[in-house]
Amino acid sequence: MKVRTRSTAFIGTICLVASLALTTASADEPATPRQAAKVALKEVARAQNPIAGAAGPGGTVWIAERAGTVRVLDDKGLGEPVLDISAETTTDGERGLLGIAFDKRFAHFYISFTNLEGTSTVDEFAVRHGKVRPNTRRTVITQTQPYSNHNGGDIRFGPDGYLYIALGDGGSGGDPHGNGQNLDTLLGKMLRIDPQGGKPYAIPRDNPFVDVPNAKDEIWAYGLRNPWRFSFDARTGDLLIGDVGQNDWEEIDWAPAKSGGGENYGWSQMEGTHPFRGGTEPANHVPPVHEYDRTGLGCAVTGGYVYRGRAIPDLKGQYVFSDYCDGTLRTLRMRNGKVTGESDLGVNGGEVISFVQGGDGELYVLAIGGSVSRIDPA
Repeated sequence: MKVRTRSTAFIGTICLVASLALTTASADEPATPRQAAKVALKEVARAQNPIAGAAGPGGTVWIAERAGTVRVLDDKGLGEPVLDISAETTTDGERGLLGIAFDKRFAHFYISFTNLEGTSTVDEFAVRHGKVRPNTRRTVITQTQPYSNHNGGDIRFGPDGYLYIALGDGGSGGDPHGNGQNLDTLLGKMLRIDPQGGKPYAIPRDNPFVDVPNAKDEIWAYGLRNPWRFSFDARTGDLLIGDVGQNDWEEIDWAPAKSGGGENYGWSQMEGTHPFRGGTEPANHVPPVHEYDRTGLGCAVTGGYVYRGRAIPDLKGQYVFSDYCDGTLRTLRMRNGKVTGESDLGVNGGEVISFVQGGDGELYVLAIGGSVSRIDPA
């Protein structure tokens, strides 16, 4: 494996995260080991610090650039920005435009970013004929951030039609405020809200902590450090979270589609399956389905997707993920929530900051240095 120079500003902040992955491969996954799928990375565009993406209307893929612009990828490459909030965000620490999402009907477009004060913000725009209508913009939810790292910021609609929002523990290092295990804050949590059900949003009545004293109703799951990227299996609906570790362990967390929420993934009592700084494992701890240590080149897990495309049959049902510092694309095969096999796909995406799943199920790899690549058959 080739060691690369970590040249971007963002690598410094991600490595600060380090110093201070998965759906169940469904029932169609064979239980016996098999060779890794043969794949190649095809660069389809260049962007300015691409950081997140989403399947868009008309078979397009929308790409967010960290400084605040959104561009559309089609057969001709990336077009001019269709949205620009660069005057409203900064790129210090781990801030910026961090996530984008469409609702299922492509009627609304959502952006997740940190504003000029560093506050995590999710805004909504109406979409007409495949275009964002800037004059319809409204703020859905905000959360003050005490530090400039561990913002999380990924957003995605679940199979249930609700918006899920990943927020880190608030930053610094070691969760100094104990946010991961504190149900009275949104920090260190996965949230679940209905942005169209109220003003500015509604809380689904079946959220696990509704009416629980001293708990935020928006919380779906907790005990997360920096859930940088998460996804839902397009076939099974299972939830997969890549949660960036502190000093020693990177983890991938999983919940089945039938889950009612409320999972406690352990932080900051636990880092992966290991007590953190003398912590005691919570009685309701849900351990990761996969973890890896930092004795190699890895420093920050980049959660991906379960492959549901058609171009690479041998990759079907496998969870594809990477690491920001390592860059190797890897997969997990699972059955009934247990990992049954791991593979190295033999390709390196550089400083992999995110994956994007197109409407056809094919996967794209974003490297913070600028490349937008599609995973193709070799």
